Amino acid sequence: MKPRYPHTLSSGDQNTVIALSETEVAKIFTSDTRSDIGSEAEKMKFANAVNNLVVGFIRLDELNEDTEILVMERLFPMDFRAYEFEKRELLLDVFEDELHTLHSAGFVHRDLRRPSDMPGERFDNIFLTSKGLRLIDVGISALKHQVGERLFSRFVEQEMKELEIFRAFFLSR
Repeated sequence: MKPRYPHTLSSGDQNTVIALSETEVAKIFTSDTRSDIGSEAEKMKFANAVNNLVVGFIRLDELNEDTEILVMERLFPMDFRAYEFEKRELLLDVFEDELHTLHSAGFVHRDLRRPSDMPGERFDNIFLTSKGLRLIDVGISALKHQVGERLFSRFVEQEMKELEIFRAFFLSR
């Protein structure tokens, strides 16, 4: 059983995210976590250098002796159903442009839509914020220079299929 942390915002398959302040959250990495904090930080910093679509990296730190944390900007998700269809179309157009820019730079998120056997909502990693649509959780993201052209292209192709499903979901509500 996973430990329960104070100020928990969410808990996924491998990590828990806690609130540190009104401006920062931390993704917790314990010694038994399979994901790699350094790799995730590198991918986040790469994406942040391209545009602001991915949640902002702040720093790597420690919570205690056994627990490392990836500190990120705190996002406050909003319910997109409060916005008119035309405004959602505009938000989605900007999101798609920023996603294509990331792809062109060599970054693919790879987790727009959760697999059907994963807990949570289908599009938990896409937040509507006061600054537009944003992406969180780059744990399984890929950088082209690390995975090569063929694999990267396959990941982008899959992400574009997920984007079409998200488009239909986002606009049909």
